[in-house]
Amino acid sequence: MTTSFPARAAVCALAATLWAGGCAPVGPRYSRVAVPTPAQYRFVETVAEGESLADAPWWQVFDDPTLQALVREAIGNNLDVHAAAARVEQARAQAGIARSFLYPRIDGTASYTLQQNSGTVEGDLQQSGVYGFQLSWELDLFGRLRRLREAAVAQMLASEQGRRGVLVTLVGDVATNYFLLRELDLELHIARRTLQVNDRTVVYFQDRLDGGVSNRLEVDRIKSNRSQTAAAIPDFEQQIAIVEHTLSFLLGRTPGPIERAPTVADTDLAALAPPAIPPGLPAALLERRPDVVQAEQLLVAANANVGAAKALFFPAVNLTGFLGAVSGDLTTFLGDSGGVWSLGAGLLQPAFNAGRLKRNLEASRAAFDEAVALYRKAALNGYREVSNALIAIQKLGQVRVEREAGVVVLRDAADLARSRYDTGLASYLEILDADQQLFQQELLLAQAYGAELQARADLYRALGGGWQP
Repeated sequence: MTTSFPARAAVCALAATLWAGGCAPVGPRYSRVAVPTPAQYRFVETVAEGESLADAPWWQVFDDPTLQALVREAIGNNLDVHAAAARVEQARAQAGIARSFLYPRIDGTASYTLQQNSGTVEGDLQQSGVYGFQLSWELDLFGRLRRLREAAVAQMLASEQGRRGVLVTLVGDVATNYFLLRELDLELHIARRTLQVNDRTVVYFQDRLDGGVSNRLEVDRIKSNRSQTAAAIPDFEQQIAIVEHTLSFLLGRTPGPIERAPTVADTDLAALAPPAIPPGLPAALLERRPDVVQAEQLLVAANANVGAAKALFFPAVNLTGFLGAVSGDLTTFLGDSGGVWSLGAGLLQPAFNAGRLKRNLEASRAAFDEAVALYRKAALNGYREVSNALIAIQKLGQVRVEREAGVVVLRDAADLARSRYDTGLASYLEILDADQQLFQQELLLAQAYGAELQARADLYRALGGGWQP
C-alpha cells in the first residue's frame, strides 16, 4: 500500500499546525502573589519618594578610591561570583535542552545483517543493509513540553538573580569589612597614642618618686593603667589581621595585608559616610532585591511544573518516520529501487498507574505552595532588613553625637586633672580616672563611627543595591 504525495503533504501540514498552535497549555497561568506591602518603610521621617539609595551604583555610594579598588577586585576574582556565573550557564543550557524537545528529533541510522538459514547450501549467505534518517516527534498538544520549557526558563532567570544576589552580598561584605578595618585602625591609633601619654605619665611620677615627693602607690597605679592600655594594642592588631584575611578571601587572595591609607583621626571615618539618600518606596523592593526576584522566578517555575504534571493525564501523540535505503538481498526482494520510507503516528493514554500521576500532581502543587511561602518570606525579610538598617543609622547617629561630646569634655577633664595635680588641688587618682575614661570614650567613639558606616552599607545591601556593572 502506498501513500500519495498530497496525502503525505496533508499529514505534514497537520502535524506542523498542531505543533505551532496546538491546545493552550493545561494548568494555571501565573499571576503575582499578593504580599503585604507598607506604604513606606518604618523609621522614615519624611514622605517616601521614588528615589532610592540603591539606584546609585556602588562607586558613587562608597566614594573612597581604596574601597572602590577592593570592590572591583572582588567582583573580578571572588570565587562565589565565578560559581554563580557557572550556575547561570548551567541553567541557560538546561533551558536550551527543554526547548529542544519542542522540535522533531532526527537521527541517522545504519544497520547491516548477515545470516544463513537452516537447510540452505553451506556458503549461501544472505546479507542486507538499511541506512537512512529516523524521525520522532512528540506533538505538544496539551502543553507539557511548553510548561517544562517555561519552568526551565524561570529557573535560568532565577539563577541570574542569584548571581546578582551574590554581587549585592559581595559589595556589602567588602564595604562592611573595609569599614570595620578602618574602625580598628582608628582604635589601634588611639591605643598607641594613649600609651604614649601613659608612658609620659609613668616617667613623670617615677621622677617625683625618685625626688621624694611622691610614693610608690601612685607609681604602681599609674604603671598598672599603662599596662592595661598596652595590652589592648596586640588585641587590636589581631583583630585587624583577621579582618584583613577576611577581605583577602573575598578578593580571591591568599591571606595577607590590605593596603590602605592610615586612619589617625575621627574625621577620617566621618568622611566615608555615603550621602543621605532616602530608601525609596517599599513596593520597588520587590523589583530590585535579587533574592525577592529570584524567589518569584522559582515560583513561576513551580507554577509551570504544576501544568506539566496536569498534562501527563492527557494523551501523548507521537509521530515517527523513516527515510532511507536498503542494499543487499533485501533490495532484490523489494524490487530494483532500494529507497524506503515510512510515516506513523501513535497515541498513549494513561489508564492505570496506581495513582502515580495523581501523586505527582499533588507533589507539584505542594512545591508551588512552598514557593509561595518562600516568596512572601523573602519580601517580608527585605522589609525587615531595610527597617533594621534605617533605625540603626538613626540611633547610631545619635550615639555618635553623644560620644563626640563625651570625648570633648573628657579631654578637657584630663588636662584639668593634671593642672590641679600640679597645684596641689587634686590627687593622682583624678589623673588616673580621667585618662582611663578618655581612653574608653575614644574607643567607643571609634566604634560608633564604624558601626554607623556599616549600617549604611547594610542599608545599601538591604535595598538591593550594588549589582550595577
